[in-house]
Amino acid sequence: MPAMKKLVFATNNQHKTEEIRLALAGKYEVLNLDDIGCLTDIPETADTFEGNATLKSSYVVEHFNLDCFADDSGLEVEALNNEPGVYSARYSGSRDSLENIQLVLTKLEGEENRKARFKTVISLMQEGKNHIFEGIIEGTIRTELSGSKGFGYDPIFQPDGYDITFAEMDMSVKNKISHRAIALKKMMAFLKGEL
Repeated sequence: MPAMKKLVFATNNQHKTEEIRLALAGKYEVLNLDDIGCLTDIPETADTFEGNATLKSSYVVEHFNLDCFADDSGLEVEALNNEPGVYSARYSGSRDSLENIQLVLTKLEGEENRKARFKTVISLMQEGKNHIFEGIIEGTIRTELSGSKGFGYDPIFQPDGYDITFAEMDMSVKNKISHRAIALKKMMAFLKGEL
């Protein structure tokens, strides 16, 4: 029997890795950055989600010669010209989620249009080709924080069709409807269809 193809997920997040391992069990051996000994903090210097995801996946291909996928995500607020966008994790100048949230709320004070969306872009580098998968979930920004689950902007993001924020939602529900889940489903369908 031929050895299973290796696929690297450019993350150190064990929880995320486990999720993908289960989804691709029997088809791919899924490894993360830790597993391959990649200790570098891969720079995310592009000005698009697609650019950052591609920087990460191509870094692994270049340095470790293994197929790889990476994602980049963020919040886009319509009234703020789609800010924070690629700068979501450090919008306030720090990586402090509460400071980032506060800045969004301050900038939206008195603003009636509170439409926003979370977006994930996955770059899958496989056999020298870059495949891009995108996931988007639309919603609105609440005027105050609500809920303690999740991370990042989850306490102020209410997805369309729900009356609670991502941070009030059970993780199993969020993981089915989130922007990352949508992008991952597209990638999984592609990988499974390929075999």
